[in-house]
Amino acid sequence: MVQSLWDHAKASELQGGLEQLVYRSNIIGADRRVCNWGGGNTSSKTTVTDFRGREIEVMYVKGSGSDLASMKAGNFTGLRMEDIRPLFERDEMSDEDMVAYLANCMIDGKHPRASIETLLHAFLPFKHVDHTHPDSIISLCCADNGKQLAKEIFGNRFVWVPYVRPGFTLSKMIAQGVLDNPNAELVLMEKHGLVTWGETSEEAYAQTIKIISEAEAFIEARVNEAKLFGGVKHASLEAGVRRSIASQVMPTIRGAVSDVKKMILTFDDEADVLTFVGGSDSPALSQVGAACPDHLVHTKVVPLFVDWTPNADDIEGLKAILAESIAAYKKQYEAYFERNKNEGDVMFEAAPRVILIPGVGMINTGKSWSNSKVSGALYHRAIAVMRGATALGSFVSLSENESFNVEYWPLELYKLSLAPAEAEFSRKVAFITGGAGGIGSETARRLVSEGAHVVLADLNLEGAERVAGEINEKFGEGRATAVKMDVTSEEAVMAAIGATSLAYGGLDIVVNNAGLATSSPFDQTSLKEWNLNISVLGTGYFLVAREAFKLLKEQGVGGNMVFIGSKNSVYAGKSASAYSAAKALEAHLARCIAAEGGEFGIRVNTILPDAILQGSAIWNGSWRNERAAAYGIEPDQLEEYYRKRTTLLVNIYPRDIAEGIAFFASSKADKTTGCMLTIDGGVPAAFTR
Repeated sequence: MVQSLWDHAKASELQGGLEQLVYRSNIIGADRRVCNWGGGNTSSKTTVTDFRGREIEVMYVKGSGSDLASMKAGNFTGLRMEDIRPLFERDEMSDEDMVAYLANCMIDGKHPRASIETLLHAFLPFKHVDHTHPDSIISLCCADNGKQLAKEIFGNRFVWVPYVRPGFTLSKMIAQGVLDNPNAELVLMEKHGLVTWGETSEEAYAQTIKIISEAEAFIEARVNEAKLFGGVKHASLEAGVRRSIASQVMPTIRGAVSDVKKMILTFDDEADVLTFVGGSDSPALSQVGAACPDHLVHTKVVPLFVDWTPNADDIEGLKAILAESIAAYKKQYEAYFERNKNEGDVMFEAAPRVILIPGVGMINTGKSWSNSKVSGALYHRAIAVMRGATALGSFVSLSENESFNVEYWPLELYKLSLAPAEAEFSRKVAFITGGAGGIGSETARRLVSEGAHVVLADLNLEGAERVAGEINEKFGEGRATAVKMDVTSEEAVMAAIGATSLAYGGLDIVVNNAGLATSSPFDQTSLKEWNLNISVLGTGYFLVAREAFKLLKEQGVGGNMVFIGSKNSVYAGKSASAYSAAKALEAHLARCIAAEGGEFGIRVNTILPDAILQGSAIWNGSWRNERAAAYGIEPDQLEEYYRKRTTLLVNIYPRDIAEGIAFFASSKADKTTGCMLTIDGGVPAAFTR
């Protein structure tokens, strides 16, 4: 049940109406049962001193494109009420005229564009107004008998407004309805949400929670868990089995939904999802339509509900069904677009955003991990609404055309335009071995800086997790994840690639970077030392590349690998026969894979660095002393020795190698494969010939 989050001590410390509005908005958005991600809006009317020193009445309202849970003062728009109030006398106003008019009412041109529902707040004669999308209220508003049941719950305290797309007309209908009902305490917006108000911020919030709680209690008294969604048709598979199935089928899904632009996938098997996907009525119920207009841009009108009987031994059958079902979904979406399109509309990608698999769970798609999670979060809300609406009566939604006109509504699409432009590696997943080390960590940061999602694989899990945490703190949640992996273990490599599929749906870039180095005169090189180098640098690179190659082929949308070789891949290093031979193996293995990968759009290239001392576990171990001894110098002289032997008289750093990797992984190298790029400052002995 929804609980009040109002903290009197914290609220008492806030200065001014805007600070209290921010606080109220944040605690409303903190509980997604109260308001959808990115949806809803709040307002506060107060007085401020304008640039001429006059006291004027201003309404602060949520700016377009922000989220209540995280918004700050700068995300609100201040508008002069004396300019807005006369609009109530108008009979009609187009969206375009409304947006242009409100832009002239702003007290600061640097404020964000005002919410689509600004006039809803302005026309109501209350200081503080909240518009939210509570699960319980939308359940009521999406029940076929919702208006009648609202009378049982609220008596004559509510105003019921039939569905109208947000804008001038809806705002005036709401205000007029409240003016006509002196007992009104709330507005119920059919198939949409709730409006409440108060004379103070605390009163407005308390009223919101009170009304939601009344509806919740009414619904919960009528929920029959045994008959929920028609009763259980498919039991959930065991948790480990669900995750295993998801990791195996997500690359197939990713390939099928990435025909226009690549998508990032996320997996969700929370209890409410499993209950829904296992329900007898759920396949039909899921196709009724969106539970709230705010969902449409992120979830599309309906999800893809997969017709599959859970069977852990039928993975290939599930893959085939998924491929066919996604293709059929896209055709249906294209037909939906053609039936409803308006002049100037450009179709989004036709692939589903929400995929429901009985016994397994939900897979979501999006241009990023965070967008995919938003689609999933909103469908959790849809499940909650369908649960409530079917407990009260029958679940109803917008008509197809109403749904389309919200999904392709210019004012709604404006929110999407506020997102940062996509970069070179947006929508791509990079798998980096040796991710905790100097080259691996620097490469991860370099790729993420241009939009990538990265998986840092390393025996040093703590180090990889530290790098992933730093990346996520800087670039946002979900951009990096860490897995423990021993490249010499076939099982560990397979598990790490599977974990990558589960985390993001697949991969696009493989950086084969894990390494070690030993140094011994040839006649003192033991079989153990030889096998160690071949195992890590040869077999390890082979295992990672092989498993990645399988996945890239299954996705069917291309990809590329970058091997981190060495100057010693082409140069016979003194007292380093095992290391040099293994590095030569890497370079030739890369060319072999490139020869086979071309027909699948898989590129494979190699970088040959030299003497990357910074941030390297290899150089911080015995290798530094061994190489110094081989050259007859002291270990602390090694960096300068390496600098002086280059023709450019420079040292090479991890960031230099990261730049080379980024080049090979980028569109700039789309027509390059089987290539070796030397980044060593120019060591003449290693010039290829």
